[in-house]
Amino acid sequence: MTGILAGKVAVVTGANGNVGQAVSRLFAAEGAQVVMVGRNAVDVEALASELNGLPVAADVTDVASVNAAVEKIAAEAGRVDILAHTVGGFAMGQPVHESGLDVWDKMMTLNARSLYITAGRVAQHMVENGIRGKIVGILARNAYKSTAKSAAYSASKAAAQRIIESMALELRDQGIQVNAVVPGTIDTPQNRSDMPKADFSKWVQPEDIAQAILFLASPQAGAISGVSLEVYGRT
Repeated sequence: MTGILAGKVAVVTGANGNVGQAVSRLFAAEGAQVVMVGRNAVDVEALASELNGLPVAADVTDVASVNAAVEKIAAEAGRVDILAHTVGGFAMGQPVHESGLDVWDKMMTLNARSLYITAGRVAQHMVENGIRGKIVGILARNAYKSTAKSAAYSASKAAAQRIIESMALELRDQGIQVNAVVPGTIDTPQNRSDMPKADFSKWVQPEDIAQAILFLASPQAGAISGVSLEVYGRT
């Protein structure tokens, strides 16, 4: 490892998830002080202890909870240089003409609202403290083109992409870069269970996504802002 994030405070939301764990481990290996955010602190305490990081509890869909988390991080770690927002979710639904709003509300909350609140509050902290920071979110191919019975999911990921693009333009003059990673199918136990007949060798590993996020969070990506970096593997 090169220690490319030495001296940086990096916040990873959804740190107990497959991608969140991979990002936390890679960031720590590259020298960052990693703040691992989960809905409950107990969800991330073991990983935080292993990586000598800071566990923080927050509901990233709730403004007050995120505000409190950022204040806690600033008080205990001093600042936030990097945000890797890995929270998100997928759910199929019924065709739009047969569907209620349950799946719509769930997907918009997980994939768009959580990003809007968390990235927005972290950006406010960066602007107020003159921090030339990095914000990275996770999107999906459905942000570009939807599929049947996935209108809510696709719309939520498209909304998240527009948030990334808007923030990139709003913050670039403050030296804050906002980008996203767009994974193909990620090789997780959940996906293997859901798609047992798939060719897993074509899927993207969580560590592949972590490497892409590391690049966008590093000085090497200093001239990159507003991009959606596609990491599809062979899918």
